Amino acid sequence: MMTGKEREDLLVLADRSFSSRLLVGTGKYASNDAMVGAVKASGTQLVTLALRRFNPRQPHDDLLTPLAEAGVNLMPNTSGARNADEAVRAALIAGEASGSRFIKLEIHPNPYHLMPDPIETFSAADQLVKRGFAVLPYINADPVLAKRLEEIGCAAVMPLGAAIGSGQGIATRELIEIIIDEAKIPVIIDAGLRSPADAAYAMEMGADAVLVNTAIAVAGNPIAMAEAFKLAVQAGRKAYLAGIMQRKRGAEPTSPLTSFLDPE
Repeated sequence: MMTGKEREDLLVLADRSFSSRLLVGTGKYASNDAMVGAVKASGTQLVTLALRRFNPRQPHDDLLTPLAEAGVNLMPNTSGARNADEAVRAALIAGEASGSRFIKLEIHPNPYHLMPDPIETFSAADQLVKRGFAVLPYINADPVLAKRLEEIGCAAVMPLGAAIGSGQGIATRELIEIIIDEAKIPVIIDAGLRSPADAAYAMEMGADAVLVNTAIAVAGNPIAMAEAFKLAVQAGRKAYLAGIMQRKRGAEPTSPLTSFLDPE
């Protein structure tokens, strides 16, 4: 049974509130049916999709209709943009096509490692915030950049756990912990998560949400994996709110070990 505190524990992005703290991507699925099934099983309320998926000349690749029927909110991303100018143009087109003011800002000029460009990302974020977008920038786990993006009005920051699609988990843990400690906007861990355990750990760290794509899309059973991530995010959030015990160097008994043998 949910307590009042749990019922009020919503993820707030710009002027919208979400009960789910799992964001889901729409790429790499074997079929649109598998993608839609996974989106529904995940319980997500906010999904990302690339600009190319808005192309009306490719009706076989239409995602807008099934996602609208699934009742989720859309967050176009600027994946493929190599600089701020390209990202801003992509965001303007995607915003008009989707009717959404949410934009996941991605700028990675090198297609081999797909690391986000901090300078171009900051420039594009500043322009898009001024145009009224709710900007969620994908960044390296850089506490200084995260704070600067917060200061110019981004709706959240999305530091990478590890390289996109690498499945290395939260390799940037120590830096993300600094970002979480200092942020006054939501921190959403994006990229690198391999398993539901990674998602639960992210939430236990105090992250506000996680975004997962590859780990669900390439699973043997994407729908079952999506549900597993949903449960992991919920469990991790509950553990964080409950207060996780501190680590200790030595053992500490939960009850006296030998006192009952002591002579009176």
